[in-house]
Amino acid sequence: MSANNDVFNQLPRYVRVRSDAKAAFVEFDFAIGYPELYVELVLPQTAFAVFCEQYKVQHMDERMCAALDADAQRWRYGESASAQ
Repeated sequence: MSANNDVFNQLPRYVRVRSDAKAAFVEFDFAIGYPELYVELVLPQTAFAVFCEQYKVQHMDERMCAALDADAQRWRYGESASAQ
């Protein structure tokens, strides 16, 4: 295993669940290293649990989600979006 793989494997993994907790499928954002750079994924509940365990994910808390949402608003609408 190269040093680059070691560094990559040590980066934190983040998930942000977007779907209802009782849904058959879990819709979620998955990020490696940088929570603001994510992909949207969908897995059945059981597969999602395995995914989270395998990748040792950190579930984003409300504060982190709010910060990401605010940043997305600034990108979409400019700096004045926070004043609206």
